[in-house]
Amino acid sequence: MDKQTVVVLFGGRSSEHSISSATAGGVLGAIDRDRYDVIPVGITREGAFVLEDDDPAKFPLDAAHLPEVVDNGTRVLWPEPGGDRTLRVVQADGVTASLGAIDIVLPILHGPHGEDGTIQGYFDTLEVPYAGGGVLDSALCMDKHFMKIALQAAGIAVAPWVTVRARQWAQDPAGVRAAAAELALPLFVKPARAGSSVGVSKVESAEDLDAALAVAFAEDDKVLIETGVSGREIEVAILEGADGVRASLPGEIVLTSRGFYDFEGKYLGGDGVDVVCPAVLSEDETAAIQAAGIAAFDAVDGRGLARVDMFLTPAGDLVVNELNTMPGFTPISMFPKCWVASGLGYGDLISELIEAGLRR
Repeated sequence: MDKQTVVVLFGGRSSEHSISSATAGGVLGAIDRDRYDVIPVGITREGAFVLEDDDPAKFPLDAAHLPEVVDNGTRVLWPEPGGDRTLRVVQADGVTASLGAIDIVLPILHGPHGEDGTIQGYFDTLEVPYAGGGVLDSALCMDKHFMKIALQAAGIAVAPWVTVRARQWAQDPAGVRAAAAELALPLFVKPARAGSSVGVSKVESAEDLDAALAVAFAEDDKVLIETGVSGREIEVAILEGADGVRASLPGEIVLTSRGFYDFEGKYLGGDGVDVVCPAVLSEDETAAIQAAGIAAFDAVDGRGLARVDMFLTPAGDLVVNELNTMPGFTPISMFPKCWVASGLGYGDLISELIEAGLRR
């Protein structure tokens, strides 16, 4: 069987650049080399597409020194629509070389300019197949405001919230504080269009709101103020396969001393949080969580994959917190852990994502 050529695309312009790069290290190390030829393409923090080294060890998840894509002087030239799918690179010395025809792009980008539908639209325009979410579901789930509206329209429970724009906060801070006061404490203040808990703060008292808004507005000019939901933090991985959409065994985020599941806890192995998969649940609870995850995926017209995060309240209700259309694939990330616990290995998971993209 002829190998297919996969472009693994990572890095990017968002604040999650290093997490994407660390995810690339995991993917490059686990992808089935007997089945796929791999071309690693990095996006620098400034947005340049560069040809990267096919070396997983170059992109480790190291809290002391997070990896990044550095501009090495190369520039990748993508195929043009209507022609062949030959990928080319302009080398640092100015010479253009062919990298051969590509079959599909695997974008493992997090945050704006990668997980928000923009890169997906770019590849749609170029008529280049790609794995993972499409334009609509990526854009919807990147913007937590519109994601909540879509979920509510499908009858899926979400936490009460208000959305605040920077101009609103600048012009009427008293009105924003009054709207927030109608929500029950504790509150979570988060950028509408950022991921990996970047810019998120937990607000225990009204006096902390202004500082939390300043942190969130540093990431985005649209911010959500949300009521904290009391319950178990459950995550379920959703995958679109040849036989339809299916859900993994659910996992659980268990906070031991950390206030919430922040960036350090998610990616840097910080103390105070345990990532448990499979979660200790009854069969009925597991089935309900899996059904809720698939329903949420369908509500946003999901494609490829998603991780659905929700709360299981003491009363047994499920409240969906968010969907992530390109969840982390680092060694301590929940998405691959849930599939491994469900019997699907890391390398096979990557193959399924690629094959789903090729089927479109």
